[in-house]
Amino acid sequence: MSYDILVIGGGPAGLSAALNARARGKSVLVVSNDLEDNPLWKSELVDNYPGLPGVTGAELLKALEDHAARAGAEIRRGKVLNTAYDGESWYVSIGADVEDAKALILAAGIVRGKKFPGEEALLGVGVSYCATCDGGLYRGKDVAVIGYDAESRREADFLEEIGCRVRFFLSPKEVEIQGQGKVSGVTVDGEQLAVDAAFLLRPSMAPTDLFPELETQGSYVKVDRSMATNLPGLFAAGDCTGGPLQVAKATGEGLIAGQKAAAYVDALTRKKG
Repeated sequence: MSYDILVIGGGPAGLSAALNARARGKSVLVVSNDLEDNPLWKSELVDNYPGLPGVTGAELLKALEDHAARAGAEIRRGKVLNTAYDGESWYVSIGADVEDAKALILAAGIVRGKKFPGEEALLGVGVSYCATCDGGLYRGKDVAVIGYDAESRREADFLEEIGCRVRFFLSPKEVEIQGQGKVSGVTVDGEQLAVDAAFLLRPSMAPTDLFPELETQGSYVKVDRSMATNLPGLFAAGDCTGGPLQVAKATGEGLIAGQKAAAYVDALTRKKG
């Protein structure tokens, strides 16, 4: 299915963007991890969001998602792994599926932590970010699954079901991936293993991994006052654009991004017409 707008991230910024894009009649898909994986979910108290004193992070996040869904936004659990632009539309890989949209809104928050030693060099030759996509290549082989979210255990179970020999690690602190030309082993918190593949399952990917030509300012995405990036049809909002890292700032930027992305889609439609 084709969408007018696809939102990457189901936090306050992404859900605010979806709500405001729906208010302008646009079809919207929000790609989000499980709510429990969002840092806001773990906040016992959000006491600085206007009009809602004493609300918990989980209560606020669930209310935002319910509001966007009632407005007609489609919410899909998953992780965006890759994107491509053909001059008219964006194509987005969500696990093993591909969807297209006229505009994208990046609202995936902050990716914390650096890449592991060996990760970038061995990506595609044993290092993978998607068990569903690449698991079939390693049937009957030894693999390591290194996960940092609730979905990672299910991904490990899937690999076992299709015949991989799996070692699962949840939220290790130190990881190194070894190999020359392909993965041959991993060291996880001091334990060394011989494996044929390492599946690295994080809640989200760095913006510059999804969009290699994206302009940044330090570790944040560079945007203008309309929340537009340097790439056509790509907007950004929330923590990924910089501080203050507050819910009120995120929802405000999401509102602008949703409105401006909708206007961008309208302009494309008029141009084609």
